[in-house]
Amino acid sequence: MSGPTTLEPLALDSEPAAYLALHGALDEPVADALLDPREHEVRTRVREVVAEHVAPGASDRDRDHAFAHDSYQALARAGLAGLLVPEEYGGTQDSTVAYAAAMEEITAGCAATSLVYMTQMHAAYPILHAGTPELAREYVPGLVDGSRYGSLGVTEPGAGSDASSLRTRAVPETGPDGRVTGYRITGGKTFITTGDRADVVVCFATLDPRAGRRGITAFLVDGDAPGLTRGVPFTKMGMHGSSTAELFFDQTPVPATHRLGPEGEGWSIVVSSVTKSRISAAAQGVGLARGAYAHALAAMHRAHGPTLPADAAAALADMRGRILAGRLVLLSVAREVDRGGAAGGAIGLMKQTCTDIGWQVAVAATKVLGRFGDLAALGAERYLRDAKVTQIYDGTNEVQRLLVARDTAARVKDVLR
Repeated sequence: MSGPTTLEPLALDSEPAAYLALHGALDEPVADALLDPREHEVRTRVREVVAEHVAPGASDRDRDHAFAHDSYQALARAGLAGLLVPEEYGGTQDSTVAYAAAMEEITAGCAATSLVYMTQMHAAYPILHAGTPELAREYVPGLVDGSRYGSLGVTEPGAGSDASSLRTRAVPETGPDGRVTGYRITGGKTFITTGDRADVVVCFATLDPRAGRRGITAFLVDGDAPGLTRGVPFTKMGMHGSSTAELFFDQTPVPATHRLGPEGEGWSIVVSSVTKSRISAAAQGVGLARGAYAHALAAMHRAHGPTLPADAAAALADMRGRILAGRLVLLSVAREVDRGGAAGGAIGLMKQTCTDIGWQVAVAATKVLGRFGDLAALGAERYLRDAKVTQIYDGTNEVQRLLVARDTAARVKDVLR
């Protein structure tokens, strides 16, 4: 592979005009045709904020393991952090397609910022979906404007992709009249994004471990609740600007008004939340691929001029095709979600396909850079490290393949005998 002949650090991320020009040149009309005027407007505005406030600090955040507070706050100040949230709670109630396009843009500039961004949405969604209007009014605006950080407490040491086997326990407390007045939560959660600083934790616990899915119930836990403690953030391969930590609950009191939905309905909230979270991860996959490709492309043209060596040109052409395929899948499935028609098989196929593309293109981008591919100065290696986790969280891609296989079997069961 004909990589660069000299090492020249790129100004791609630090110069907003250069960033906007390159990423504008990489837009694909066939994918843009899937966006309506409002969705184009959202994408354009997000890209501008990313170029000005998100991408310039991405390398430093990664190097210093600095939480992406300032970059998230810039998106919140621009009114872009509540795209899926109704206006009465501080959002703009845009389409899922607009959200997916925004997630791709943020990830292309800084994947860690996109992880903070999507976690805010993932924390807000169960409150909007299953909480009372009073609870939503109290907590969701803060998640949108950035005055509060949120976390989703699902994963446990023994319950990852199979969330129905979680063991964190919620014990009801009753008043003199026998009515439930609150709950005491005991147990532990792991790999919780933003867990070390969350002001709001949506925690899934079971009322009866023997009941499986039927016992799972969702609760909103204040970050300063008694008995809630946090572990030291994990040291990770990538996503250094987003923290991941353990949460520990020791008889943590939660008022009955902070229960999200009826007792035993937590599993349905998990399932409904999966659609949003897997769209987020899929959009990250496309954004990671585009970011890695943009850095490799810029470095190769800086080294070789307008005409690249044939092997490098061919490798970059393959990357471009993969990115376009991923974007078409992402936006098409997001549109079906907006229409109410996307089933679990399509969601799984989208998540698996797009996050695999993110990893594959990032690997190819470092490879095309030859002996300089693993150097931070050229940027591609950061996308490689950030990409790996997207294949793991929000349902591992191995689980997605099982879901797609089941969906396929159900479709053909009456055709192939």
